[in-house]
Amino acid sequence: MFDPEKLMFIIIAFLVVIIGFAFGSSFKGIYYPIAMLFVLIAAIFVLVMGFADTIFFPLLMSAIGMRFQIADGYWMSREQNSVIKNVNGLYYATGYISANLFQYTFKLEMPLEEEESKMEQAPSNWERAVATLRFPWKYNVISAGLDVQDIRSELEGKRSFQEFQLARLMQSSNPSATAMQDIQREINIIQTKMDRISGGEKPIATLMYIETTSVGVSEKAAADSLNNQASSISTALGGFDVQLDRIKGRELLALFKSNFAIPQSIGELNDTFDKMA
Repeated sequence: MFDPEKLMFIIIAFLVVIIGFAFGSSFKGIYYPIAMLFVLIAAIFVLVMGFADTIFFPLLMSAIGMRFQIADGYWMSREQNSVIKNVNGLYYATGYISANLFQYTFKLEMPLEEEESKMEQAPSNWERAVATLRFPWKYNVISAGLDVQDIRSELEGKRSFQEFQLARLMQSSNPSATAMQDIQREINIIQTKMDRISGGEKPIATLMYIETTSVGVSEKAAADSLNNQASSISTALGGFDVQLDRIKGRELLALFKSNFAIPQSIGELNDTFDKMA
């Protein structure tokens, strides 16, 4: 599945080019190619910034043979997908995988029978997944309480939008009963969350990720072994119908630092792990 954030960067870059050509037609003579050059540079810059963490910087560091030391005795691999440490001639490579496996579900939301079946089968699926992995790995959970008023205001905004969508659909000449039911269900879910918060339940944000380490006689051997372990974990947990992504770049650095100090606010948590939170 294509990362929506990357798709957004591509769309923005494309719009920059379109707008540039639209307004660039007003330039005459030598100024036109200069204007178009700036438009293309802007579009390229947008794309590079969007793919910097996962593609651009890893390729650059690998090409020039440079490595980024993130702490005393620790450095980031050239691909920026693992943390490496040399201990007495052995190389230890540690990698991270995003894994928000168990999403919180309100009981009063009345999930579909298929979803209920998934929840019932989750414990046995978890045991089978763990049993297939012959190496140690760590499942991490970082949680933080959210501001009740902020969450309530956000839910009120979502409910107002859904109510607007429902009213507009009802005013159409041929409203779809299925679409109306879907919107009404979303309104009921939002209202249920608001009622539970009003009843004293505290909203909680949770970030989940998997950590695994591999050992090798060289950095490449450790990294290759780590890649195999990460693939095995993704395969074993693939039955949970969630997206498992290898963490790279700044998010890798942030997770490494979280072993020493956890982020001090939910805002910092969301800013750092925007793809996972």
